[in-house]
Amino acid sequence: MTETVAVIGAGPGGLVTARWLRSQGFEPTIFEQELELGGQWTRLPGRSGVWPAMYTNTSRVLTAFSDLDHDGDLTFLSNHDVLAYLNRYADMFGLRTLIRFGQRVDRLSRIGARWHVTCDGTDEAFDRVVVASGRFTSPAIPAVSGIETFTGSVGVISTFDYRGAKPYVDKRILVAGCAVSALDIATELAQLGAARVVVTQRRQRYVLPKFAAGVPSDHRIFTRYGALANATLPPAEIDRQLKEIVVEANGTPQQYGAPAPDPSLFTAGVTLNQGYLPLVAEGRITVRPWLTSISGTQVSFGDGHAEEFDGILFGTGFALDLPFLDDGIRAALDLDAVHLDADRYTFHPDLPGLAIVGMWDQSGGYFVPLELQARWIAYTWGGAVPPPNAAGQHDAIAAYRARRGSSQKTRMNLAALTFARAAGVEPCLENWPDLRRALLFGPLAPSCFRLEGPDALPDAQARFERDAAAFGAITSNVLTERESRYWLQVESP
Repeated sequence: MTETVAVIGAGPGGLVTARWLRSQGFEPTIFEQELELGGQWTRLPGRSGVWPAMYTNTSRVLTAFSDLDHDGDLTFLSNHDVLAYLNRYADMFGLRTLIRFGQRVDRLSRIGARWHVTCDGTDEAFDRVVVASGRFTSPAIPAVSGIETFTGSVGVISTFDYRGAKPYVDKRILVAGCAVSALDIATELAQLGAARVVVTQRRQRYVLPKFAAGVPSDHRIFTRYGALANATLPPAEIDRQLKEIVVEANGTPQQYGAPAPDPSLFTAGVTLNQGYLPLVAEGRITVRPWLTSISGTQVSFGDGHAEEFDGILFGTGFALDLPFLDDGIRAALDLDAVHLDADRYTFHPDLPGLAIVGMWDQSGGYFVPLELQARWIAYTWGGAVPPPNAAGQHDAIAAYRARRGSSQKTRMNLAALTFARAAGVEPCLENWPDLRRALLFGPLAPSCFRLEGPDALPDAQARFERDAAAFGAITSNVLTERESRYWLQVESP
């Protein structure tokens, strides 16, 4: 008898998980509260933080699943392109017929060995369940003294609710935050007619352009070598190497007139953005320390400066928000606004039959690690790979809990390699001598995870060679001087 699986959410995570569950013989049913698929990429107000002019900050190679390439050869895709891609993917695998549109899950509970999904008062039982409802749906606005008194003409919103520059033309705008959405929107406002744009931040991050020397930056910093180095080298050396790549590509923020970041890139953080720092250098964006209070239209900052504004946008991250989980599940996961306990963000030994998709916080694109996480789930439940050991899962959760209170943000390459190893699809370097450099220092393209293991493809080598050479970064199998120096440290720590 075919096992049934409820998949909560028809965004990228839910769709790719349903595709791989079907390949392992499961019968998934996808619950989607909206009337269309795509999750964040639908641009629906109140449900999506994607605004009309938003483009990806990850390249098309790393914003794709392994079974379907993007149409055309644009390097960075519009949000319309990504939504069209997800619709093509759903149709390619017959997923649309599995989706129950307009079905908002009100409650997920476990009764005996089965999982119960409640929608509009109707309860339905499933053998297993996947929670893929999205990590970025509940914007977090920090407490600021007097924020409720702000009287600027265009008000206070989260960048999640931003829908274009038109309301902000000829206005004085404060953008709070230093991550991707904050810097992208500050850049857009400065270019499209705001009278003044000020960015307020707790700390100055390094800023890496999306493109440097004709190569997308995600091809440079999210590599397999980076993941191997993370497991082998001292943190200070990994920090130094990443900072070397970032500064070589874009200089340091203070060279553009922004504050100097912490010497440690890990402490300061890094954001991908193509146009922000040049606008700072031109004086079209001003940078201030974090705001301390608001009174009417006046905002005060940590350096004692005060200024009048017409609007404030907060790009300050998201809280974990899974309101449909019942109290027992929430307690087992020890869920709060930042953390949930799970082995490698996916399984909990006390909640058999439950998998969680896409709920980690990371730098870099999600498509590649989402697919690898989906394959791990499908292969584990389908028997293609051994199930995780319960004792090992408890140890992993304990290690995660020990890090609570420190940053839990991970990098795309670390997440991807974690899931690839668990799914048994990480290619062995010794098996691919002609691809050694590409596999180490090239992009973590989805095609490289179809070279071996379950569902390997005969054309994967040709596809990966194409992806690795797409921007000329990997044109031979001879390591550069710097790559050789880096790799020697990993081989002989």
